[in-house]
Amino acid sequence: MLIVAALYHFTRFPDPAALRAPLLALCQSAGVKGSLLLANEGINGTIAGPREGIDAVLAHLRALPDCGGLEHKESTAQAMPFGRMKVKLKREIVTMGQPDVDPLARVGSYVAPQDWNALISEPDVALIDTRNDYEVGIGTFEGAVDPDIRTFRDFPAWWEAHKDDYRGKRIAMFCTGGIRCEKSTNFLLGQGINEVYHLKGGILKYLEEVPAGQSLWNGECYVFDGRISVGHGLVPGDYDSCHACRRPISPADKLRPEYERGACCHHCAGEYSEADRQRFRERQRQMDLAEARGVPHFSD
Repeated sequence: MLIVAALYHFTRFPDPAALRAPLLALCQSAGVKGSLLLANEGINGTIAGPREGIDAVLAHLRALPDCGGLEHKESTAQAMPFGRMKVKLKREIVTMGQPDVDPLARVGSYVAPQDWNALISEPDVALIDTRNDYEVGIGTFEGAVDPDIRTFRDFPAWWEAHKDDYRGKRIAMFCTGGIRCEKSTNFLLGQGINEVYHLKGGILKYLEEVPAGQSLWNGECYVFDGRISVGHGLVPGDYDSCHACRRPISPADKLRPEYERGACCHHCAGEYSEADRQRFRERQRQMDLAEARGVPHFSD
């Protein structure tokens, strides 16, 4: 049994590049794989590994300046959901492209998972899903507004186009683990919305703590690792990933005429050239050969 830890923490890193090599070396020596992003505004990512390795990495992170309050969310996996360990330097740990947005200055009011249902059931509350379109497509909360955005960068423009629809409303927002809402709630507060709330710990914490019989969540939650999706209790879901476009696909999607294993799905049927398709087919062939030999193939 492996531990999967999702984490983020906003802080000021004057020199994130200096943190990269020691962090990567520790992860590799501890048998931890996954992806961590470092920027001047903090750290974000998901890692997986043995209990001792995860604990060592978390202890290292919490020992960094102003990171003692770093929180993480845990789930489990039977097999390693990542092919390698990556520690990347980025301009933002979650890219919104709004230089004036600063979660360290102020954010919306946190709402615990146990109190979320009551809030979003109030008639004067507008519930907004801040995730990308393909994530929303496999699951969301009852009554949630889907902005239908391709990336988080698109959210400010969506808000500008629709803000008049939410005059006089309280706004509740949610995302996978909570990090997007740190920025989106700060953004809305800066836009003059006085009452903004967000789900503490995100969807993952809600699915972990709220029983299925009391849940207002429909479907599964997309996660950024080899599990693809999880359900209540953070049990791995039924979705796979299209190896061409990386979007989630269900068992029913694999029965559609557009689907070709490793090369195409209905989401990306018109998005790639035939040369791309041939490249995807060759990658799938190499993956199949690696599996037959019992060796890993790094396709991520």
